[in-house]
Amino acid sequence: MTIKKHLNANQIKLIAIIAMTIDHLTWAFFPGTQAVWYVFALHIIGRLTAPIMWFFIAEGCHYTRDIWKYAGRLFLFAIVSHFAYNFAFGIPFLPFSTGSFFNQTGVMWSLAWAVVLIAVNRDERIPTWAKILAIIAVCLITFPSDWSCIAVMCPFFLYQHRGSFKKQAVDIVVWTLMYAVVFFIFLDKLYGVLQLFTFLTIPLLAQYNGERGRKLPGSKWFFYIYYPAHLVAVGFVRLAVNGNIPIIF
Repeated sequence: MTIKKHLNANQIKLIAIIAMTIDHLTWAFFPGTQAVWYVFALHIIGRLTAPIMWFFIAEGCHYTRDIWKYAGRLFLFAIVSHFAYNFAFGIPFLPFSTGSFFNQTGVMWSLAWAVVLIAVNRDERIPTWAKILAIIAVCLITFPSDWSCIAVMCPFFLYQHRGSFKKQAVDIVVWTLMYAVVFFIFLDKLYGVLQLFTFLTIPLLAQYNGERGRKLPGSKWFFYIYYPAHLVAVGFVRLAVNGNIPIIF
């Protein structure tokens, strides 16, 4: 018996940006990783966002007519989003100026490089050794961004396993678990535990029916523009509530 799936791409993406907005506003109102149940619960809602982004990067690479133009759009918004992301969370615009190697720019940087890696990997003219070097190089380039190189490797494998949701679910679990374990052991135990709740995205993505959804004027650009736009708004909330201090530690 075929189980009917009820959610199209636009509906799932809308859930993602609502969850993302809740998560980012929670950082603005409650800086740092706080062991307060309602703060933690709001951040749990935010864990829905990243795997949805990764999943639809893989879908975008499959459906796009020109994967390099697709990558170019993402790089454009990655540059814009760098300033919006750093403003939102009180991070200096110049990377590494605080001595930290984490959260130096937004996740769009990693997502753009994920598309590049997918494009390189599916080009049969490129030898295997060069593809392996590309993976290493891209992981190093994206390591300082939000979600680090996990936001490259998970979309990369989601693309490879497109057509088998069970394998894609395993990809989400494996890569998220790796990120969670690193944070738990070396950086922030509570934040590491929090990342495990990204697994809640899997039953949501299982409802994806393969359809884009109703096309509205400007809808192609809405999800691109919303990311930096909402971060700017979060930045002003941060300044109003906390002053000019970093809110991610």
